[in-house]
Amino acid sequence: MRDISLRALDVLTYATVIAAEDTRNTSHLLTHYGIAANRLMALHQHNERGAAEKIITRLAQGEPVALVSDAGTPAVSDPGALLVEAVRAAGYRVIPVPGANAALAALSAAGLPAPHFLFYGFLPSKPAARCHALQELVALPYTLVFYEAPHRILECVADLQAVFGGERQIILAREITKMFESIHRCALAEAMDWLNGDPNRQRGEFVLLVSGAVTREAGLSAEAEQTLGVLLKELPLKQAVQLAVQITGAGRNELYQRALQLKEQE
Repeated sequence: MRDISLRALDVLTYATVIAAEDTRNTSHLLTHYGIAANRLMALHQHNERGAAEKIITRLAQGEPVALVSDAGTPAVSDPGALLVEAVRAAGYRVIPVPGANAALAALSAAGLPAPHFLFYGFLPSKPAARCHALQELVALPYTLVFYEAPHRILECVADLQAVFGGERQIILAREITKMFESIHRCALAEAMDWLNGDPNRQRGEFVLLVSGAVTREAGLSAEAEQTLGVLLKELPLKQAVQLAVQITGAGRNELYQRALQLKEQE
């Protein structure tokens, strides 16, 4: 309740229409801050296109419209993207009001040093589709950020371990900013035991952060190493490197440096 910004409260006070994912939840927020709740209209995943048409009509009449979702940021794994697209296509300005976001909050408390992350959001709910999606991510060197619901958390973590292996780090951030918030870090191999250690750990909305694939220096292929070694036994260094480049396609500088190392070892 108190994570909302002063600017967001100003916007909600100023708007003549407030589009909300769930008008009941938003009415509690508005009432708490003394903002009239009689300007609410529902905008959720089942009515977004129709609601967008009504909102564009209100904008055409010069009315300022605000958009909120139940928790987090609209249009980020929440309704709103279709509305924003329609409003922009109609020629009206869309102004972002920064606010609470579970993915960024979890990242800030994770302690993962990787400079880049990939926000995936919710994985497919069916096991086969989920594993296929994870296979496409397995080689990426970025921190991977997922959202997951409590009734799928066990099967999701099991699939993460099966696809990524047990050595990667996982952060299980649960109920971010809420009363029962918890943030636990461990190896993927330990995650299922931790979740099963207390049924309460399986409750609430999850942000899962998985460390990225470890990048390794490419180095020379075994074929390039062998070719260079044979050529060095028969030819001067520069000529051996030149032929090795032509035969293997490896980089000249890398082959040259390796050739110098081999010569020093003789």
